[in-house]
Amino acid sequence: MPQLDPDILWLKPGQVAHRAGVAVSALHYYESLGLIRSRRTAGNRREYRRDTLRIIAFIRTAQRLGLSLDRIKGAIDQLPEEGLPTKRDWARISRQWYDELTARIEELTALRDRFSNCIGCGCLSLVSCPYSNPEDILGRDGSGARRFP
Repeated sequence: MPQLDPDILWLKPGQVAHRAGVAVSALHYYESLGLIRSRRTAGNRREYRRDTLRIIAFIRTAQRLGLSLDRIKGAIDQLPEEGLPTKRDWARISRQWYDELTARIEELTALRDRFSNCIGCGCLSLVSCPYSNPEDILGRDGSGARRFP
């Protein structure tokens, strides 16, 4: 199999942003958080490895699932620093989040199924609502948002 030119593996920020469907500023933000890495050219311009596209796709998908950037970074930190992540690497991360995502799906399904009753009841009670907070179970942990981390 012929060797690829090493420069082919590197993309400019605009190319990565366009292909990943994000703004260049998002690349810089992700990089500042340690989610992705770049190298600097002789002219001090950033370049990203082509496999950064896969990492960005992973970041965006995990965000859509409601996972925080801290949690996403924890997962990315488990990937090999050199070389490409394998299917086994991605499967390991998926297993770590399986129970949490299953619980979230069940919670959202229950909310969806009860939503019309909740809107129709008119109680407007965050303390005693039988659907969203039965017996004020959320109040046991103090005030403030409790549903989603």
